[in-house]
Formats: sequence, C-alpha cells, structure tokens
Amino acid sequence: MQTGLLIGGKFVDGDAGARIAVHDPHDGSLITEVAEAREADVDRAVDAATAAAPDWGNTPAAERGRILLRLADLIEHHAADLALLETRDTGHPLRDTRGLDVPRTAATFRYFGGMADKVEGTVIPVERGFLNYVDRRPLGVVGQIVPWNFPVMFTSWKLGPALAAGNTVVLKPSELTPLSSLRIGELLAEAGLPDGVVNIVPGYGATAGARIAGHPGIAKVAFTGSTPVGRSIVAASGGNLKRVQLELGGKGANIVFEDADLAAAVAGSAFAIFHNQGQACIAGSRLILHAAIADEFLERFTALARSIRVGNPKDPATEMGPLTSPAHRDRVQSFLRIAADEGGTVLTGGTAPADPDLAAGCYLDPTVISAEPGHRIATEEVFGPVVVVHTFDDETEGLRIANGTEYGLGAGLWTRDLSRAHRVARDLRAGMVWVNSYKRVNPGSPFGGVAGSGYGRDMGFEAMHGYTDPKSVWINVDADLPAFYSGG
Repeated sequence: MQTGLLIGGKFVDGDAGARIAVHDPHDGSLITEVAEAREADVDRAVDAATAAAPDWGNTPAAERGRILLRLADLIEHHAADLALLETRDTGHPLRDTRGLDVPRTAATFRYFGGMADKVEGTVIPVERGFLNYVDRRPLGVVGQIVPWNFPVMFTSWKLGPALAAGNTVVLKPSELTPLSSLRIGELLAEAGLPDGVVNIVPGYGATAGARIAGHPGIAKVAFTGSTPVGRSIVAASGGNLKRVQLELGGKGANIVFEDADLAAAVAGSAFAIFHNQGQACIAGSRLILHAAIADEFLERFTALARSIRVGNPKDPATEMGPLTSPAHRDRVQSFLRIAADEGGTVLTGGTAPADPDLAAGCYLDPTVISAEPGHRIATEEVFGPVVVVHTFDDETEGLRIANGTEYGLGAGLWTRDLSRAHRVARDLRAGMVWVNSYKRVNPGSPFGGVAGSGYGRDMGFEAMHGYTDPKSVWINVDADLPAFYSGG
C-alpha cells in the first residue's frame, strides 16, 4: 500500500514531513498514515504536470486510450483487493464496493479509453474562398479535488475524461479517504502512463485544496463537494480566470404519485436514500408523497427501513455500514436534534444501532422523519441515512415542494402516466431526473446539476468537451480573393 504523495512518477514524502492518520469508520482503528500535501507540494506537482503536458498532449489519442483501457483491465484484475481497501477506508458495505463502486470505476476508464480517439472537430460552412475548421485542444494542467464519499469511483470520473483529452492532472483526494486514489496511481504506472501525467496529493482543503484552486499554473479546477466550498473555489479561481467545474450539494426530490407501482417505488426510494448510508449528493433525501397513497407507502417504507441490515461493512451480508467519519456522524446527528426542535416527527430510526459490536463505529440507523417543507431538515443537505417526508394533493403542489430548495442536482418521480412523466421531468429543476428508478449512472450520460448544485458535467461527451478548448482555424484557399487593404 503506497502512502506517499505521487509527484513526477514517484511516491515521496511531503516537504513538511507531515502525516495524516487514516481510520476505519467501523471501529475507529488506524489503517495507516499517508503523507500530507501542503502548498509547496502542490507547486511541485504542478511543475511535474507542466513538464509532462507537451508530450502527453501530443501523444496520439489512440495511445492515450490504450493506456486507459489497460488501466480498466488492471482494476478488474485487482477488483477484490481494491473493493476491500475502499470498504476499510470509507465504510461502504463490501457488497457495494464489489458490485458497484469498483465495477463502475473500471467501466468509466474503459469508456473514456474508447472515447479518446473519437472526439472530432468540425468544419464550418463559411464564405466562399475559406476553409474554417474547429479543432479541440487539451487545456494543459488541470486540478481535480475528489470527495470522500465515493473516492475510487470519483477518481475515475475526474481522471478519465481529462487524460483521454490529453491533459495532465494534479488530483487531491480527501484526507479522510485517500487510499484507493493512491492505489489507482500505482495501477496507472503499471498501465504505462508516463511520469508526471497524474500527480496525487492527499491533503486538507484549506491548504492543498486552496492552492490548487488558486494556482496560476492550473488551467481548470474540477471539484466535487459541498456548495460553500464550491463558492470559495470560484472566488479563488479568478486570479488566472481558470475554468471551473463544480458538482456540489443536493437535496434530491423523490415524488411518488398516486398511480405509482408502490412496491417498486418503496424499494427504489429506499435505495435512493440508504445506499452508502445516504452519503451521496444525488440521494433521494426528500420523499414527496401523494396524499392518497402516503399512509400505505410509509407503512411499507418504514418496515423496509427497519429491516435493513446495518453492520460491519466487511461482512458481505451487511446492507448499510457506518458513516465515514466521527465528525460527519456528529453533523448528521445535529440535524436530527434540529428537526426535533422544529417540530419534526421521527417515524423510524434516529439513533445508533443497539448492537454493542457497533458501539465504537460511526453508525446510525435508517431514519425517516415527517417535517414541513420549510424546515432545515428539508432544505439543507444532511448527507446521511435520513429522509424527510412531505405530502401533496396535486401535481402543481408536488412540483412546488420539489423545487423549493437552492439545489438542483438529482430528482426522481414514480408514475404510470407517460405524459405526466415527461411533463414533470421537464419542470423539475434538476440536472438529472429518474423516472420509475433512482440513482442510475452511466459513463456516457452527463452527470451534474444546476443552481446551488453547481455547473459543468462529469461523464460523457460533455465532460470531454469540458477538458478541451475549441480552436477555430481559417484557411484562405483562394489566392485571388481581394484584400481589404493593399500597400503602395
């Protein structure tokens, strides 16, 4: 297990010699310590990426793609070990890291490996006598800041399109969960990536993250995390007017209409909020239920919530593990106190499991709360296994509640009415909408939000374009064209 900073193709200590302790959220035990990157280390990483940028940008796109395809194969070859590492570091249940996180990581690198040589320019029909074409060129050095909730998967979402497009990268994983990103760095070298093309610098947001956001040698910063931090990155980016891509917070509206298939809606809505302990920006954290089916839905839904197997994430039978850190567990619990103070009613959950074997961990039972749409529990991102319930009487009211927060990342709706499905999907203020499902992602489908959830997109051709600049080239192909000015 590599624990140094990856700079210029070598794992090294930070200039200050500081270390970050990495703990298992199941029991608080120390997994390892990793080198801490500070401002000077980010500068070294940018220097290495800058030196590597010309050769990598001019590497044939097909060869860049082949390296990413080899990486995808290596991830699958080491899938069992990588899944266990992610489980130990984050608290994700092993059934999820094996079945979702690691396979999605390999699939994303494979997708962008295949896309690398398929980003085409265009020819523009302009006036006679000229050929005008638009080429897409890599930006150069990009900075990427990966969150702690899905670190291995988000590493692929960031690195895949950036590398396929010909950029070099300085990537900062979260100080809480750096291990799988460092492992990807090892596998990239094994896949044949040249030194300095990817540099990985675990560190704290106030030091390493802030330096990436403001560094004059970085052409773009891509950030996934909270909305307040996203705003600070925008402010820091102004020095060199770097491009910014932000995937920020969410408060996903999940609307269940009276004609929904209730069995499917109950199961899908449980996955929407309780998968990964609710630690997902797109989590369906607001259940908006038509009054005609609310009682029956909640009876089924709370019974399902109580049946979820909460436990050691390394047990393959576990369905929900711990929150990823003690500080985050305390933050989630503070929202439960706020909800009680504002008059919310806990329908199930709200406490840590009674199992003494889990007492040392960051656990919270699946929680369902009935509250008013204006309460803080219903408008602020909790980022835990907590879903708030509202009811509505007609489509207009349901949409008003759904659109009643600052966020606009993901949303879902459940109905058998095709016209309603298209109409409500159109009117929901969100970058992604799922109909009769929730939290589906694919490397080819753009992922991102609007309003307080940020701008720009991960995944798909949208992401590739976000890592390139269009260059318009005009060729005079008619020597007899008259000049506007002539000498003499």
